[in-house]
Amino acid sequence: MPSFPIIDAHVHLYDPGEVSYGWMKPIPALDRAHGIADFDAARGAVAVDKFVFVEVAADSGQHMREANFAARLARGDARLGALVVHAPLEKGARVEEDLAAFAGMARVKGVRRLIQGEVDPGICLEPDFAEGIERLKPFGFSFDICVKSFGLAYGLELARRHPDVRFILDHIGKPDIRRGLIEPWRSQIRAMAALPNVTVKLSGVITETHPERRALDVIRPYVLDVVDAFGFERVMFGGDWPVSETTHRYDRWVAMLDAILADASEGEMRKLYRESAERVYRL
Repeated sequence: MPSFPIIDAHVHLYDPGEVSYGWMKPIPALDRAHGIADFDAARGAVAVDKFVFVEVAADSGQHMREANFAARLARGDARLGALVVHAPLEKGARVEEDLAAFAGMARVKGVRRLIQGEVDPGICLEPDFAEGIERLKPFGFSFDICVKSFGLAYGLELARRHPDVRFILDHIGKPDIRRGLIEPWRSQIRAMAALPNVTVKLSGVITETHPERRALDVIRPYVLDVVDAFGFERVMFGGDWPVSETTHRYDRWVAMLDAILADASEGEMRKLYRESAERVYRL
């Protein structure tokens, strides 16, 4: 385990009693309230002194209710240093009303509009979506890109087209580890890393593996590829709790990263576990 407290750049907190999440209904382990006390219990011996809330794909029309829920949690716990909330960027210029409301909330630092569930991930390149992305700039909001590997090319083009917006690639672009595929994910990751406005989260990796193939050696090449491409300065740790609980305990992911990156210096590990998130989310 790290010898210092870490920052988790990707934590989901929610209460289905307050905000509706239809996608959780078939997953009983997730379809219940997951609050800060639950997170503290789940992290075990891993010391986490700051963490980032990331939106949880609330049902349509519920995003403002979810943002207010998260802001209320942030007011009650100083460790919750940043909020990444949902914004319906496909509304184009009309999304500015939502963004202005977020700007008045405590600790909103960025937005996410999930692309991974779209039949056509090209939605993120449509004119209205592009206009919504441009509207982030006056507020200083970043954008979390969440795509499956087959949509990574669209996320790459999105970041290319908006060089003045800060992008964070969630879950290392969700490579198809289950089938052992490396390309074109590896080439696209390197292309992403060539863009100075993109940072990546080492998160959600174990959940992309086959249930019978979650060994260290299966995950190792993907982690090393990301770190080699982006460098420790632009890679941040994410636990993806509680989605992570469907496949592994919190401390297992930390232990895996420690083992894979055993040759890294303490300074490099501090960048991964703390400094990158502090800079990107302005903690």
